[in-house]
Order: sequence, then C-alpha cells, then structure tokens
Amino acid sequence: MDTKKLRQKILDLAIHGKLVPQDPNDEPASVLLERINAEKERLIKEGKIKRSKKSAKTSDTPHYENVPFEVPDSWVWCRLDDLCNIKGGKRIPKGKSFATQRTEHIYLRVTNMKNRTILFDDLKYIDDAVFQEIRNYTISSDDLYLTIAGTIGDVGEIPQEVSGMNLTENAAKLTDIGCNRLYLMYSLLSTNSQEHFSSKFHQVAQPKLSIETASSTLLPLPPLAEQQRIVTEIERWFTLIDQIEQDKSDLQTVIKQAKSKILDLAIHGKLVPQNPNDEPASELLKRIYPEAEITCDNGHDEKSPFEIPDTWVWCRHNSILDISGGAQPAKSYFETIPRPNYIRLYQIRDYGESPVPIYIPISLASKQTEKGDILLARYGGSLGKVFHAEQGAYNVAMAKVIFKFDNLIYKEFAYYYYLSNLYQGKLKEISRTAQAGFNSTDFNDMYFPLPPLSEQQRIVAKIEELFSVLDNIQNALEA
Repeated sequence: MDTKKLRQKILDLAIHGKLVPQDPNDEPASVLLERINAEKERLIKEGKIKRSKKSAKTSDTPHYENVPFEVPDSWVWCRLDDLCNIKGGKRIPKGKSFATQRTEHIYLRVTNMKNRTILFDDLKYIDDAVFQEIRNYTISSDDLYLTIAGTIGDVGEIPQEVSGMNLTENAAKLTDIGCNRLYLMYSLLSTNSQEHFSSKFHQVAQPKLSIETASSTLLPLPPLAEQQRIVTEIERWFTLIDQIEQDKSDLQTVIKQAKSKILDLAIHGKLVPQNPNDEPASELLKRIYPEAEITCDNGHDEKSPFEIPDTWVWCRHNSILDISGGAQPAKSYFETIPRPNYIRLYQIRDYGESPVPIYIPISLASKQTEKGDILLARYGGSLGKVFHAEQGAYNVAMAKVIFKFDNLIYKEFAYYYYLSNLYQGKLKEISRTAQAGFNSTDFNDMYFPLPPLSEQQRIVAKIEELFSVLDNIQNALEA
C-alpha cells in the first residue's frame, strides 16, 4: 500500500467536496468570504496589513469557467490572499551568523519544516543582537508556514514551543487566517495547490516561489461548518494511515528479525534435522584436506563460539576460506561507456539502487569476479554488506571470498554464514582508527561451523524457502 498516495487521494477528495456530505443548513461559503473580506478591509484601514496587488483589482475575481474543477454549490473559489495575509521571513543579516550556543531566540529554517509541523532535532539559534535586527519577522502558533525555497510548498503548523520565533527568508507565514486554519493547510497540501506551486516557481539556480505567485493560488472554499467536518474526517483517515505505517514499519522490523533468527538457527544446526547417513564433516574435511586444523569436532571445546551438532566441525576461517581485497587503477583510466578490451569495475554503489557504471582496461583489472562469487564490503557504513558478484573487476572497498577446496563448502551456505550474526558480530569487534574495516588477517580468529555437505544444501534450501515467504510479505507491504 502506497500510503503517501492514499493521503494525497484523501486531500484531493476533500477539496472536491467528496470527502464529507454537504449540509443545506450550512451558511454558504460566499457569506463567509464576504465576512473575511470585511475583516481584511478593517485591518487594512487600521494599518495592520497591506492590501495585496491582486485584491486591488476587482476584475481579478475568478470566474467559474476559469477555475480548476467544479465544486458544490455552497462552495466558492477564491485566492489564497483572500483568506489570509502572507508575509515572507528574513535572512540573517549579512556578516552575522548563528549563535554558537543555545539562546532564547530560535531561527526556524526550511529543514525544520517537515510533516506539517516543526522538527526539533536540528534547531539553530541567534543571539539577541541579531534578533533585534530581524525581530519583525517572527511566526506564531496562530499562523501556518509555507516553504518557498529549497523545498517548495510544504505547509504546516507552528507548535506552541516555537511560537514567536524567527522565520527564514525561504518560507512565508500565513497569518490573520479567516477560514479554518487546518482546512487551509490541507487545501494547500492538495494536488491542485502543489501542482500550482511546482509550475510557477522560477527555474533559476535556486528555485523560489514568489509571495505574489503563492498569493494567487486558487482554492476551493467550503462553508465554515463543512471545513471543520472535512478536517475531522481527514485527520481520522490520517490517524488510520499513521497506524498502517507504524504497523508496516513494525512488520518490516519483525521480518528483519525473523531472517536473522533463521540464519542463527541455520549455523547452530537447528534449522533442519541431521541425517545419520550424511558423511560427517570431520570425515569430509580429512578426505579433502588431511592437514586441516579441526578446532573441535563436537562443539564442546571452550574455544568454539557455541555448541554444534556432532556431525559438524569448527574450523578456523582462514584454513578453508580466504579473503582477497579488490584493486583499481588510477581514475584517469576510468571510462563511463564500454570499450573494446575494457571490463566493468564494480563498486559498492553498483550493487545498490543507483549504480554508476565504470569501465577500466582489462589489462589493469588485477582483481576480478565471476557471476555468483561472494563479495564482502570492507569499509565504513557499508561494512557487513554481502553481495553476489557480477562478472567484472571489483574495487578496494570490497573483498572476494576464495574457497580453498572444492566440494567442501556449498557456496550459498558460506553466503548465509557471512550474513549471520556469527560473522557480523565479529566485524563489530574490529576497530580502525581512520575508518572501520578489515583485512585478511582479521579472519584468523574467526571460526566457521562446517556441516556435512548434504546438510549444507538442505540448510540453504530451507533458508531460501523461508526467506521467499518473508520476501513476498515484504513486497506486499511495498506494493
């Protein structure tokens, strides 16, 4: 379920007059608009607000045939500046900067304006001297914000905790609101208003929506009583969607935990039953690699990470597997299109959602993979990721798993071992002063639980069966 689209659909139904029924006893919106206009005229005469350029032109009153869509008879079309006063914020004076420590003056930026409210996790402050220079550009909890630069068209409320704080020049405040404040917010978040904003902002280096353009936004205005009913219904639906999103997030967490548990059961020998007819791993190992160091063949030795079945053995990782770090030539050899005698150079990003193909001379590709090889991410935030390789070269941010012996370890069993907490937990113990990572010697102290070869295949089949069920649930959540 696409909850974002669902929210938008609800808003669009609301401003089309299709979310709640009309009540013939409601005072028509035209009467409300006349009352709003009369109040604006009073504020203009008292010098509290200025008359907008548009409202000064009576001929600019929209005609029915010029409005975006049909609305109920009790509704009217109007402009944003018919319903409120719009005023921009103010940038910090030239040569001044944010305070280095917390003060009583918060400077609200567009980055704080998310999800119809103000986020408190990255607030900036100004000192009293800066505040005095821009003290007339504050926003209150009675207002709404409208972002006009950077992110265009976000609208939201001002929590009481930051009421009276300074407003960035990249946002405007909607004040002296004559209709239901939340109805106005939701109306501006609808597709009709958002498309107007996106089509009108200046296509320059830093796109910005002008106050005049924002003021001219056409809005459908219901009767005041219906506005409240609309807001109540929107928020009822949004609460349900919030719960769906939370449940979705919780289920995604459960899926992740379930996969981790499945892998733990697998490497503990508890995912599939043992078969007494399987060749024990100790015999397999002795037959293929007589010199192998078997740390413990029953899992009871104090050196072994945990107990394993009697038919399994613990081996030192580097006695049966090896790690080969990647390499790459100087960037001057990089090409963005394939060429004769060139090979694809894979980087970690190429195994994500946004690959950026790079090609290098095959003569300089000293480290290569075949399709299906196992690659381990070595550094930084990607540390712990495991990939099935494509055919090509691989760079220094990854290492390839080398199987020292044929018919000893089923490749996919090794793949799931590297995804398990046994390997992932060991990585967390590795510390680097510059950047987290590992080299081949770090694997000297890692242990590999080796089941009989037939059991390895049964384990992989069971993991893939269970993961397929969980992936189907995951895909259904994302559909």
